[in-house]
Amino acid sequence: MASVSLQESSLDNQVKVHSKYMNYGGITSKAIVSLLIIWAVFQIYFTTFGAISAINLRAFHCLFLLLFTFLLFPVTQKTIKDRRFPSVLNLILIGLSIFCILYLVIYFPRVARSGGRLNTTDLYVAGIGILLVFEASRRACGNLGILAAIFLAYNWFGAYIPGALGHNGLTLKRILSTQFWGTQGIFGIGIGVSATYIFLFVLFGAFLKYSGFSKFINDFSLALVGQTPGGPAKVAVMASAAMGMINGSAIANVATTGTITIPLMKQTGYSKNFAGAVEAVASTGGQFCPPIMGAVGFVMAEFLNVSYVSVMIAAVIPAFLYYLGLLFAVHFEAKKRGLSGFSKENIPNALTVIKEQGHLSLPLFILITMMCCGYTPLYSAVISIVATVLSSYLRADTRMSFDKIILAVVEGSKGAISVGVCCVIIGIIIGTVTLTSLGLNMGYVILSVVDNTNILLTGFLTMLMSVVLGMGVPGVAAYVIVQAVAVPVLIKVGIVPICAHLFCLVYACLSNITPPVAMSCYVAAGISGGNQLKTGLLAVRLGLVGFLIPFFFLTNPELLIGVVPDVKIYEYLWIAFTASAGTVALAGGLQNYLLKECNFIERILLLMTCPLMLYPGLSSDFMGIALLGAVIILQRFNIGSSLLKRS
Repeated sequence: MASVSLQESSLDNQVKVHSKYMNYGGITSKAIVSLLIIWAVFQIYFTTFGAISAINLRAFHCLFLLLFTFLLFPVTQKTIKDRRFPSVLNLILIGLSIFCILYLVIYFPRVARSGGRLNTTDLYVAGIGILLVFEASRRACGNLGILAAIFLAYNWFGAYIPGALGHNGLTLKRILSTQFWGTQGIFGIGIGVSATYIFLFVLFGAFLKYSGFSKFINDFSLALVGQTPGGPAKVAVMASAAMGMINGSAIANVATTGTITIPLMKQTGYSKNFAGAVEAVASTGGQFCPPIMGAVGFVMAEFLNVSYVSVMIAAVIPAFLYYLGLLFAVHFEAKKRGLSGFSKENIPNALTVIKEQGHLSLPLFILITMMCCGYTPLYSAVISIVATVLSSYLRADTRMSFDKIILAVVEGSKGAISVGVCCVIIGIIIGTVTLTSLGLNMGYVILSVVDNTNILLTGFLTMLMSVVLGMGVPGVAAYVIVQAVAVPVLIKVGIVPICAHLFCLVYACLSNITPPVAMSCYVAAGISGGNQLKTGLLAVRLGLVGFLIPFFFLTNPELLIGVVPDVKIYEYLWIAFTASAGTVALAGGLQNYLLKECNFIERILLLMTCPLMLYPGLSSDFMGIALLGAVIILQRFNIGSSLLKRS
């Protein structure tokens, strides 16, 4: 990866190196850089060592987000971006933002003590604050603001919807109270994630970049798999899986590793949407990937009242298949695009790379070690940022100068703006779901149409409910909500308890990559510069095996090691082998490539192979093997293409 360019050597250029930002000069540019540094210091101090209430941390974080959005993002794409000072409109919006947030901070204790009673001024401030958030979202998040507006409208118009999906109607006062003054709207869990995990890990990624760690990862990945198709993307999958299983946060993982892996994939030749989708899918699967499974696995063990080892072992095959499918999707995409590896003379020597740049990986090892030892991801991230600077001084040619440190702080802070605004506007959606009980009502409607024998229909409807309840919610919280409603119903239709819990766990995690509110995909798209919706849809396709596997272990718990007694080791090995072959076939069918690009018949055969081989049973296994073998023979001897030409 290229070293720091001359353009990046100027602090003033940090507010104008990206075309989407307003370009200021002179004292305004220096003031914005200073404010970005102040924001970073504030976030680091109050998310680790300083004492501040959750609502105040989120409020001031929101204030910084609004401030920088109105300063850096133009009103429209046609707005003249080269200015010396902010426009009058933006100054007014900034002034209103400061007033509303400070008003909230000062009077929130009074509102909380009164049980949410609001006076007229409180309501006006709430209304203005919500409008400011929507304007910031329009500039920084695109279509996500439209979706949030639809949900906000449901608070009023839901009263006119018949049946269980309607509600009795809500007053404007109650809506404003929940969305602005409550802790389940704008200042809810969405901005809470932004104010903690996202900001610090984006900042950490920027420090890694300026320390030269990105170049080390690039050189080392080239040394290992540079000659194979899609090598850097495969390294990205493995690295994201390892980090995701440790920190338990798909969003934080995308923010951490994505700043390194996504540019690597784009440099290799993958599209920006595909690169973002790969990172989002890889990071999301870490939450149900042994041996650590993030925090969710421990919560699941508590609900089941079993040892964590039992949960971990049960998740081995589903997690393995999930990442196997992603690795082969990356490989087939590279083969289809003709992304051949680098020639041998352009591949660096692995030992030389480790000797000269290996010390730059120390911060990552420190981060992983600290989290494994029980330190919080936030504290670990701050220590790792310090370690990044210190480790760069181990060799003269990698030392971070004071200017580079400031550049890293500024770039990291800027990188957190658009993602943070997305998290704020998602609070409107989550607040609506909570206030109107939309998620729970939809769940009860879905479950009421299921009888006590239709396992697959129960599972399908539970999956839909999990997606709704998990929208914009971290994996742990989504799983807790879903299991409370869905697990009893799944058990009632005859599902083994650990299968029911793992089913809900997987879909609660996969909600991170499920549109329309796919938080991991939004973060990845922000890093890659891709389209949020396209990145989300690609992520669903790449992670499709993850959406399919839970249905198979609902009816065939043999896919989960240790769940069914008296299953022999060789039987688990056979199940893993056939399921792996089916997963590869699915990846080939979706990417339209196996040994070479598939024709229509070959693609259909591959897609038919997948369910046959994922379903444990000798008859279905041999049918799947026969179909897969047929495709291999057709492609190996070019029979399929010849038959199509004759027809």
